[in-house]
Amino acid sequence: MNTLPARWHRLTTPLVPDAARREAEYQRLSAAYQSSTRHYHTLQHIENLLNRVEAAHLQDPTVVQLAVWFHDAVYNALKHDNEARSAAEALAFLKDSTLEPARQQRVAFLIERTADHTQPQPADDADLLLFLDADLSILGASEADYWAYARHVRQEYRLVPDLLYRPGRRKVLARMLAAPVLFRTPAMRAELDAAARRNLAAEIAAWDQGGL
Repeated sequence: MNTLPARWHRLTTPLVPDAARREAEYQRLSAAYQSSTRHYHTLQHIENLLNRVEAAHLQDPTVVQLAVWFHDAVYNALKHDNEARSAAEALAFLKDSTLEPARQQRVAFLIERTADHTQPQPADDADLLLFLDADLSILGASEADYWAYARHVRQEYRLVPDLLYRPGRRKVLARMLAAPVLFRTPAMRAELDAAARRNLAAEIAAWDQGGL
């Protein structure tokens, strides 16, 4: 079976022998990702990222997959410390695991780097670059899937009025569109870059014309 619970237990059983603790953490994460305030940062997002990273050649698949599971464990659209708090939750779960301390810190590092995809990244860190590209892969999705994503993100910010959301969202989109490199791995750049730039430009145009 390749259900999300099966994937979680396959990943964590070698690290946390206590089945009840593993199950409790899965249920906690599942509840967080299925919160009524979430529309894009859901279990479907986690599944999409797992599909990407599990198919890739990684130096440390365990660490990257753990980062996928926890990277949006905390998500409050009105807060700016989501990544730091998500990393802290990962470390709390891994504290008594068999995963070496350096690799635990590596999980936290990967999560924290998702705070700003336009910041410089270490060019020789292949696992990090693939993880970040997977997190951004929705930008290069089909037009229909991209617009669904854009609307879901807007729903997550539903407490923010259009008067404030429009310029903020436009600024984020413009910064990504202006980045000389959106996807840092050659394979995902070839697959997604052109479509991502079309999608970003289209959403910017939509906001300039009044909204989604």
